Amino acid sequence: MSRAIATKSTRWAFVFAAGVALGAGAVLFLVEGGSRAAAPPPKTTGRTVEVPVAPVVKETVPLYLEYVGTTDAIRSVALQAQVTGYLVRQAAPDGSDMTAGALLYRIDPRSYQAALDQARAQAERDQAALDYARANHRRNREMKQAGSVSVDTLQQSTSTEYQASAALTADRAAIETAQLNLAYTEIRAPFAGRLGISQVYEGGLITTAGTQINTLVQLDPIYATFNPPDTDLPKIQERLAAGPIPAEVLVGQAAKPQYRGGLTILDNSVGRGTGTIMARATIDNPSRRLLPGQFIRVRLHIADQPGTLLVPQVAVGSNQLGKYLYIVGSQDRIEQRQVTVSGKFGSMVAVSHGVAEGERVVVGNLLQIGPGMPVKPVPVPVGKEPGTQKGGG
Repeated sequence: MSRAIATKSTRWAFVFAAGVALGAGAVLFLVEGGSRAAAPPPKTTGRTVEVPVAPVVKETVPLYLEYVGTTDAIRSVALQAQVTGYLVRQAAPDGSDMTAGALLYRIDPRSYQAALDQARAQAERDQAALDYARANHRRNREMKQAGSVSVDTLQQSTSTEYQASAALTADRAAIETAQLNLAYTEIRAPFAGRLGISQVYEGGLITTAGTQINTLVQLDPIYATFNPPDTDLPKIQERLAAGPIPAEVLVGQAAKPQYRGGLTILDNSVGRGTGTIMARATIDNPSRRLLPGQFIRVRLHIADQPGTLLVPQVAVGSNQLGKYLYIVGSQDRIEQRQVTVSGKFGSMVAVSHGVAEGERVVVGNLLQIGPGMPVKPVPVPVGKEPGTQKGGG
């Protein structure tokens, strides 16, 4: 029995010793682990990052008012006939660019040519009658002086001469009408423009009761129609008082204007429901690529602003506080500056505050830098800065 008690005591002593040893190990592990977590991270010793930089420049920049608008034809006509007849020829294909006076359609002219010939024949007949009436009146007048004819006979010859003269005048008017009708069998372009799609084809009967044959629109120049708000009206009127306002047109997502002209029309009233006024700029369209009804952007050049600070657009980043730039400051270390961007001018943007002229702005490798980081700046020419990098800011 004493042997069993001794064995049991030995077992408890072994368990106790193992527990003490395990607890000591756990305490040592916790102490060492806490010590590692509190240690500072090792310093990086990598190479200095090269970054392209461009200087902040100060220039005079144009100020624009920009609006969304549409294009409208200055002149657009529905081609209709003034005489009735069958269409015998379409002289120009649909969609053709036509010069003023060019032949577009021809209506069967035979009946109108016959009417003209008839009018001319009648005029010749009446001319002969007038010649006889004049000769007869002259003879009666001479014979009246000799007492050979009565006054009544002389008056009848005078009346006959006047009637023959009036008939000839009517014949000349009939000839002119017939000539016009014959000319109307040819439909010509009233101005330079582009044809639409024909509504009547060769062999079709055309009447004067509103048969529309086609449309013709003028494309060069063309109107750019837009609606400035009445809040912009004082600026536009002030600029107009100084001279014509240049206008530029941009199509689609174009960054540079593709067409130019000038503001030519301001409507005479502001819309009560919209608070806008209709305006039109006349735009040169020599290539005839602008078509009526296109959506466009219209810019009015109203002033020039000197002393504007410009930086490359690729250098501008965004965060929760707004726009910012990375500047290479003293000791070639990166500084982050919050800025206000006030306009875009090609590849450059205007900055109203946050930087000074001549400071070096980082325009590349933006993902590899951060505030306080030492860098090696590499100057690049203004206007030839690298392209925007994805996520660069």
